[in-house]
Amino acid sequence: MLQLAGTAIDALSCGGWETCIQLPGLDVMFDVGRCPRTAVHRSRVLFTHAHVDHMGGVVAHCATRSMLGLTPPTYVVPAENVEAFEDLLAVWRRLDRSDLPCAVIPARPGEDIPLGRNLCARPFRSVHRVPTLGYALWRTTRKLRRDLVGLTTAQVRARAMAGEGVTEASEYPEVAFTGDTRIEVLEREAVVRQARLLIMELTFLDERVTVDAARSTGHIHLDEVIARAELFENRSILFTHVSARYGGAEAAEILARRLPASLQERVTLLPNGR
Repeated sequence: MLQLAGTAIDALSCGGWETCIQLPGLDVMFDVGRCPRTAVHRSRVLFTHAHVDHMGGVVAHCATRSMLGLTPPTYVVPAENVEAFEDLLAVWRRLDRSDLPCAVIPARPGEDIPLGRNLCARPFRSVHRVPTLGYALWRTTRKLRRDLVGLTTAQVRARAMAGEGVTEASEYPEVAFTGDTRIEVLEREAVVRQARLLIMELTFLDERVTVDAARSTGHIHLDEVIARAELFENRSILFTHVSARYGGAEAAEILARRLPASLQERVTLLPNGR
């Protein structure tokens, strides 16, 4: 279990094989490629796109929760995939002769999805080979109105007692998850650069795959990250989705050798495994 920027993360990701990023403290999971055992206990899954290594575990997730008597899960699915997603569940209901109870919510860029406890998911468009969404998790807090800053506690209390609202809502992005994407998402989406914790795919790390080849498959190459190092404002960055061609120790060595100093202290690499 990782702890980055105050967020607990149980992550499993290997490019082309499976991705499942769990945030246990928020009861939220991004994608479920094969449904590891711990993922069964997450009741909400935010799907980025419909490739098998990101969505293939959904039936196992739904059926296992039902078998264990857990509440029906909620699946947030890119709107363009909802009809086919429902078809997939319908086929498995016939095959499995079970209800596979769940809720399916369509996701569209910019439309908030409430998650409770002053948290919402706000999708944004990533840049992949198929329609893909990233998600930012926004936290809303309340703080003293800006025009009241500088007043004494007694003065603020007096205004509140008189029925005046003395606080205002403020929101900030706790987590951003890009899903599979090209590097353009970093440039287009401010929340990707500014979230306290950024979880971003980084599939290819050296000359074994060229930047052009990485881009043709809708993925990010380390060379592209290095060229844009100054854009990352995040407190912590977790790179995921590393290609299976890189062993864990090898991938870590490449990043340690090549990443600019401005990123080294903030970056954690998830090897092509847990």
